[in-house]
Amino acid sequence: MNITRRKLLLASAAGSVLTACGGSDDEHLPPNIVATAQATPNLSILVEAVVAAGLVEALSAPGPLTVFAPTNDAFAGLLAELGTTKEALLANKTLLTTVLTYHVVAGRVLKDQVPINTPIATLQGSTFTVGADLRITDGRGRSATIPATDIVCSNGVVHIIDKVILPPA
Repeated sequence: MNITRRKLLLASAAGSVLTACGGSDDEHLPPNIVATAQATPNLSILVEAVVAAGLVEALSAPGPLTVFAPTNDAFAGLLAELGTTKEALLANKTLLTTVLTYHVVAGRVLKDQVPINTPIATLQGSTFTVGADLRITDGRGRSATIPATDIVCSNGVVHIIDKVILPPA
């Protein structure tokens, strides 16, 4: 599937139109998703990946977006699983964009709004599900937990996850 920054920007722009029409207190919220990730040491590999994929602008746009953000340990686990290096992963922009946009959902979805056991559409184009126990099942049947939720940002919300989730092969 060919996912582009255009699709991410369009989702963000749609959120901007809704915000402009309905009013918002977003200017009183913490920094945007990218700035929030940059300020979180345990998300430094995610930040490197977002930069390498060229998604900084899209994830800094007004949104709203929901990001399921893998920790550094989650990326280390993925690298071991794939038998690759961080440098090789960061150099593969197509794969990186596909994987990263699979972690993004249009709209601000807080923990109590996550549809349980229902397919959740990602900006990558595939779906994943979240169980009542806050376990994500990705497109390959792999499982991740959500140890931290509802990190509200000016342009959305971040949920920390302990494993990089992957779309169907």
